[in-house]
Formats: sequence, structure tokens, C-alpha cells
Amino acid sequence: MANLKRERDIDDDEEEVVRGKVARSHDTEDRRSRHCPYLDTINRSVLDFDFEKLCSISLSHINVYACLICGKYFQGRGLKSHAYTHSVQFTHHVFLNLHTLKFYCLPDNYEIIDSSLEDITYVLKPTFTKQHISGLDKHGKLYRAYDGTTYLPGIVGLNNIKANDYANVVLQALSNVPPLRNYFLEEENYRGIRRPPGDIMFLLVQRFGELMRKLWNPRNFKAHVSPHEMLQAVVLCSKKTFQITKQGDAVDFLSWFLNALHGALGGTKKKSSIVTKVFQGSMRIFSKKLPHPDLPAEEKEALLQKEEYQEEMLESTFLYLTLDLPTAPLYKDEKEQLIIPQVPLFNILAKFNGNTEKEYKTYKENFLKRFQLTKLPPYLIFCIKRFTKNNFFVEKNPTIVNFPITNVDLREYLTEEAQATEKNTTYDLVANVVHDGKPSEGAYRIHVLHHGTGKWYELQDLQVTDILPQMITLSEAYIQIWKRQETEEKGNSHTGA
Repeated sequence: MANLKRERDIDDDEEEVVRGKVARSHDTEDRRSRHCPYLDTINRSVLDFDFEKLCSISLSHINVYACLICGKYFQGRGLKSHAYTHSVQFTHHVFLNLHTLKFYCLPDNYEIIDSSLEDITYVLKPTFTKQHISGLDKHGKLYRAYDGTTYLPGIVGLNNIKANDYANVVLQALSNVPPLRNYFLEEENYRGIRRPPGDIMFLLVQRFGELMRKLWNPRNFKAHVSPHEMLQAVVLCSKKTFQITKQGDAVDFLSWFLNALHGALGGTKKKSSIVTKVFQGSMRIFSKKLPHPDLPAEEKEALLQKEEYQEEMLESTFLYLTLDLPTAPLYKDEKEQLIIPQVPLFNILAKFNGNTEKEYKTYKENFLKRFQLTKLPPYLIFCIKRFTKNNFFVEKNPTIVNFPITNVDLREYLTEEAQATEKNTTYDLVANVVHDGKPSEGAYRIHVLHHGTGKWYELQDLQVTDILPQMITLSEAYIQIWKRQETEEKGNSHTGA
């Protein structure tokens, strides 16, 4: 704490010295500000603002400047500061304050004012107007990055730092949900949210907003983004449950992230946030306690008459629906090959038709449960349960789910009252997360629909390729996001299928 105070005092002293100089030689400063001779030394190809904004020598977050010649970060700009020393030692003269977005020439210590530098400040802090946001899904214009590569904003690779592809696919899926994306593209939407002092969870909201704006930036210097700061916030806010260096489970991460984001935006069970407005539906859960299977038949009969063994109904909300796969075959066929089983999506959706009963075992008791939906959200998330854990290891179910990409009607899974009130119950696929390989290792990739072009793209870390819609259904789908059709879209569903 004392160090921080000392650094702040030093910075304040530097500012005072700088102000004194400015006051003394205002005319010469002004002239140099507009005619800095070192602007042609700026090297845009080394600039990378995706990493944590801290000094490369003192590791301090306070008063950090980026050297625009080599791309490194240094603290301060007064005499004896790291940025000043760097400018003298390496003759690198142009620096950008990462907080105030002002440019300075060191060691001469004057502010540079030049409109040609606006592209650098835009990459550091992209901003979106309402008009720009409203047109994002209307066209599929390709943009050229500074390094020469062409890209579609939003369909951008995320860097896999070590083993964080499980988080990357979830972040990419959520960045292609238009209402959620539009909310985070405009910082004003969440800037005014009050959080209790010392609350670190709001960092998640800020970093997610920054990542959204970088992914959708039409003026990027490179056609990929590193989610470094976002993931550091995830590690911190999840108390290291999710890490950059260790493979995690995408469904666990999605569940934690949506709930953490909802809480950080001031949402509670009763108070809604953008997360619940987009993804939250509701259902009825009917549960019935079962007597122990080893009991004699007469005892079972007697117990079933008791009140605690009668069926109970509970109203509950959900952010995603878990779909159970049928068990995979254990034996090989006559050609000594394991048959990869297939199951239609509607078979595993039958869990929610209000009639299908499923047994759930806990440590002490067994329950029979059935489910029925009462409200469908604008965007519906399915998580297909591929992994089962037992005492020894994790098993993966390789069953392929056959699903149409458009026009999935979920009306039959609603209660009768809900069927009367819900106008649109037809959904189209917009994102499909796939897990390949072994359960504990393996890799994740994602298929996303670009709303402007109607084309599908496959993203795996930094690789972006276009893909035929027919190929999507052949993969081991793990998480899917479906968009409810609006009335006017019914005739011309725009998913390229």
C-alpha cells in the first residue's frame, strides 16, 4: 500500500514538473505538438493491447505508457521513470498513455496532437455508435486488418494461451448472441451499475465488454484477439476454479459465467439482468420419492401411501437445458469396430414433454422426476450431457445427435396454458460447441452462424474456416444456442441450410 502511495506521489510530482514546463514554454510546446518529427518511427505491427496493462519493469498498473516503436509497456514519463529511461536508452520517442489515451514525445516531454494516430486509440479502446450496432447483422462486409489479413468482425479467432479453449468457445458463442453482444458493445449500459466496495466480480463485466468490443472491432490491426485480460478476471473471480493452464469443462464454465455475470450486473432471483432477459426460461418439475428397492413389496406399498411419497410440483427457472444421451453400446460389432450410435434431437428432448419419468439417485434417496416447460426464452441453450463421472474416471458418450439446423418447434414441450400464450416456439441454431478427443484432454471448437451473410464458420483457437451447414450435424455437439424465430422471419429463415 505504501509503495502504491509513493508511486502516486512520484507521478503527481512528475505531473507538476511537466505542468511547470508547459506553462513556461507554451508556444514552443504547442508548435512541437502539431509537428512531431518522430511519428514515422511508430511501428503499428508490434502494437498489441490485449495484454494486462502493467509496466514491463516495475509490474505496476499505475500511470502506464506504451512505447509505440517496440510495443512494450513502461511506467511514468517524468525524469528517472522507466518510460523516460527507455526513450533515452533506445531512442524510442513516441508513447501512449494507456489510461488517458494521450500521446507524448519523450524525453522532450510534450503532448503530440495528430489525427493520424486515431487508429491506434481506436484499437486500444473501440467505441460503437447505436447506428453501427444496428447494422452489424445486416451485412457481411469483409474488413482488412493492418497486417493484411481479411476478416469478418465477430468471426475472429481467440488465442489459446495454454489450455483455455474450453473458455474461448463459450466466449465466442456468447459474442454471437445479438442482444447480449449489443448490450456489452455500449459501455454506457453497465457503467452506472453500483457495486459494494471491494467487490471484484464487476471486473468480469468490464473485461467481457472490452473483449466484445475487440471481437467486433472493424479496424483491428490483426485478425485475431487474445482473451488474456478476460481470462485473468475469470481466474480471479472464480477463485482459480477455472484456469488458463488446465483444461476445464465448457458447460461448467458456461453455467458459472452466466450466473456470475448476472450477479455482477446487479441481478438477483427476482431482479432481472440482460443475461436472464436473453436466456432465462421456466419449467415445472414434478418429483416423487421412491422407497428403497431392497424393501419387501408390502412395505413399499405401505410407504407409497404416505404423504412424503406423493408427487410434488415445483416451479423453477433455467438458463440452459441439460439433455441426457442414451447409454452407448459396450460391445463391438462383427467387424470389430465400435458402432457410433446416433439419436434424433427430439428423442432426447422428450425429457421435457411432461410424461417421461427419469430416476435420480442421491446418496440416501431415490426420486422419479418429470419436467415440463412453462416459458421459452428468446435464446435457448442446450447442454448435451456427454460426460459421466464415477469413482475412478470420467467417461465420454460418443453418441451423435441428429438435429435440423432450422425450424425446431418446441410447442409440444410446453404446458397447455403456455401453449396458448407463447406465439413463437420455433428455433434456429446460431452456435454449436463441439468436443473432440478424450474426456479429460481433448479439444473444443465451435460452429457459429454469421447473421449478416447467413454463412456458417468453424473456429478453433486462431483458425477460422467456413463450413457447410450439413457438416455441423456430424459432430459431437456439446453446447448449442438456439434463436427463437421472430414472426416476420418465418418465411425466410437465414441460416444457410
